[in-house]
Amino acid sequence: MNLSFASAFRIVGLILAVIGGSMLPSFVVSLIYDNSSVYIPFLITMLSSVAAGVFLLKIFQHDFKTLRVKDGFLVVTLCWFFSAAVGAVPFVVTGSIPNPIDAFFESCSGFSTTGASILTDVEVLPKGILFWRSFTHWIGGMGILVFAIALMPSLGISGQNIAVTEAPGPIMDKTSAQMSKTAKTLYIMYLIFTVLEVILLLFGGMSLFDALVHTFGSVGTGGFSSYNDSVAHFNSTYIEVVIMVFMVLCGVNFNLYYLAFKDGISQLFKDSEFRFYLLIFGVSAILIATVLFVTGKNDSIGGAAVDAAFQTASILTTTGYMSSDYEVWPFICQMILFFLMIVGGCSSSTSGGLKAIRILIISKLIRRGISLRLHPNVIETVKLDGKTLQGDTVSSIANHFFLYILMVFAGTFLISFENESLITSLSSVVTCLGNVGPGFGSVGPTENFAHLTLFSKGILSVYMLAGRLELYPLFILLTPRFWNQDY
Repeated sequence: MNLSFASAFRIVGLILAVIGGSMLPSFVVSLIYDNSSVYIPFLITMLSSVAAGVFLLKIFQHDFKTLRVKDGFLVVTLCWFFSAAVGAVPFVVTGSIPNPIDAFFESCSGFSTTGASILTDVEVLPKGILFWRSFTHWIGGMGILVFAIALMPSLGISGQNIAVTEAPGPIMDKTSAQMSKTAKTLYIMYLIFTVLEVILLLFGGMSLFDALVHTFGSVGTGGFSSYNDSVAHFNSTYIEVVIMVFMVLCGVNFNLYYLAFKDGISQLFKDSEFRFYLLIFGVSAILIATVLFVTGKNDSIGGAAVDAAFQTASILTTTGYMSSDYEVWPFICQMILFFLMIVGGCSSSTSGGLKAIRILIISKLIRRGISLRLHPNVIETVKLDGKTLQGDTVSSIANHFFLYILMVFAGTFLISFENESLITSLSSVVTCLGNVGPGFGSVGPTENFAHLTLFSKGILSVYMLAGRLELYPLFILLTPRFWNQDY
């Protein structure tokens, strides 16, 4: 076996051990709230995953320092697939989701922080399963491999090329000379956000269990709730505002927080993507609030503002929590939300979607195109934060955009065999590819994906992983050149 493959499987072993170990909190919750038919299968799954991971780590003990970029694509794809597969096991063995494909869909949705569900009644699930279901958001939010990168020096493996393929967005800033140190720093910030939100939700009257579940969903921008009517269950403006604030915060590039901590908060507002992200959020929330108040969908301007801001934050950050049924809102509000599903949050955040930075650069490309039509002889470059973007970077972003459109069309065509409405087929693909969660039509905020065929669920599971992996890794693995050892 090529040493690169051996090293890749060694990292997969590390991931399996990490996933198995991460089941411990859910097992403890199950031990407290559930009976032996739930916590014993949990224990067996946890120990089996750890044992399989340790086995792979022992078998593939090669003294390896670095991985090539192409190896990074293989590692990232394998790790996310195995994480979703192992994460589905507790659903199956406890009988919560007996069908393996349904369980894999739910697990993919959790780890990819999508929040789409095939469950029609989550409130009947065991507490341990509900906790694990939301905890997968927290694990996947920052990125499974970000945690692994922090541990890789102990395996003698560099995480740089894995970080490049794992990073959500077109730009992976090196906030530290050592990727392992960077990963640890990012997780410390992630933990700080988590603890702060739990404390604030406890002040709002939530139980510790509910506070943890909804914090995992909002900090990880996933959206799984322990209640069928999501955040609307609490009927609390305070809780909605707290969750909204943390959704917006976690939709920001986490590298900026590191820079703000090191060089001052002004670093945030120097970033073009951050300003653009806030602009989209602010304008969208104001427009929706105005329409809701003017059309009488909400009698008070304050209530309209909270509903609009919460749902705007939820969809823009691709969290997918629901405080009200946006499908009964005027069509213009629904169109704004559909646009936000496509945009998503910032690069290197826990959010999905195309990412605000890509939309910003594409808009600059359009503006340059218009300028060149008017002044063909003028040389005009695309700049971001005062720096000229290299042609390869601009080309990569344009290619990603067109690949996204192609995947949306292809996915919508495949889902159309369900004989659902166009809005259902289209939004189910957009929401899964963008890791949003709820869509429109029969997969809207008050519905779920349970009625779809296993074929469609399989397709959408792949789309959730593809969206989390930024599209390219899955396609690269399908090319013959990737498997040619001469490249």
